[in-house]
Amino acid sequence: MIGAGQLARMTQQAAIALGVELRVLAESAGDSAARVVADAPLGDYRDLADLREFAKGCDALTFDHEHVPTEHIAALTAEGHAVRPGAEALVHAQDKAVMRERLTAIGAPCPAWRRITAAAEVEGFAAEHGWPVVLKAVRGGYDGRGVWVCRSAEEAAEVLASGVPLMAEAFVPFERELAVLVARSPHGQGVSYPVVETVQKDGICVEVLAPAPGLDPERAAVAQGIALKIATELGVTGLLAVEMFETSTGLVVNELAMRPHNSGHWTIDGARTSQFEQHLRAVLDLPLGSPSLAAPVVVMANLLGGDDPDVFSRYEHVMAHDPGIKIHFYGKDVRPGRKIGHVTALGTDLDEVRVRARHAAAYLADGVYV
Repeated sequence: MIGAGQLARMTQQAAIALGVELRVLAESAGDSAARVVADAPLGDYRDLADLREFAKGCDALTFDHEHVPTEHIAALTAEGHAVRPGAEALVHAQDKAVMRERLTAIGAPCPAWRRITAAAEVEGFAAEHGWPVVLKAVRGGYDGRGVWVCRSAEEAAEVLASGVPLMAEAFVPFERELAVLVARSPHGQGVSYPVVETVQKDGICVEVLAPAPGLDPERAAVAQGIALKIATELGVTGLLAVEMFETSTGLVVNELAMRPHNSGHWTIDGARTSQFEQHLRAVLDLPLGSPSLAAPVVVMANLLGGDDPDVFSRYEHVMAHDPGIKIHFYGKDVRPGRKIGHVTALGTDLDEVRVRARHAAAYLADGVYV
């Protein structure tokens, strides 16, 4: 796995149970996964020589982020390495404009969009689709970064002044945000996890509700069908997370990620097969596991760093207060607003399970009840 963040760290847990020897390419010995994986050479994912050295002896290469240069992935594939997903698929998670072009071509529901380079183009787009206009960095944005909701030409001009390559999208008046996680293997087997609702705050996912409460079964099936179609059409191998907006009239695809995803962390404790095990099964072309829920309701709350870095002083209290809570730490230093872990609660009543997860995350972060 190229990259040694928390996704690689949690993949190691699944690899142990599967008998898979996982290597990770880390930038530093202090990276989240480098602390728990025995074979974690240091290297730069932007350096093709480092990637070539890392690839020696690997049966398959995959990623815990989308930032490896597309041309390097293509070069590794041309040299005979099994890179999953390949460059032709992964570019759709790396480049938002390429993604929109392809999704539009295959008939996936998308907002109106356009590549833009000047303020006049944004104004022309707004004349057709109205303000606000959403400007997005074509490459490199995540967790709300690289996304600007502009309500005027002046606001758009400020964003354009940064010089970042941008695209414009029509603002979607959504009712809530959904996510669909699917897996696809090299020989074409595919599975979909239940559709979940994701709750965002300041552009960061703070909570995931599985399954999405009150979602019409037909609409859920449509969402899963859209995600599986995208995985097939784009030739994805491994996991694909499809973030969607639910509107009064239907579904709109927002973003793609081709790796384990924050919207799927609940699967470690709440599904028959975790997303991390599923990703390994898929990239190694093993039969895929069951994506079914382990309980009627599962809630995952992200643990964000607070002002008090001594999280572990509150660890024992949370475990004693609710023995059913599952706590996962990422081996990261605490900083305000930084994702340092997550908690998961399972049960039968959404309100009760949600309160338990929120309480645990809030108390761990700051020692306060919510």
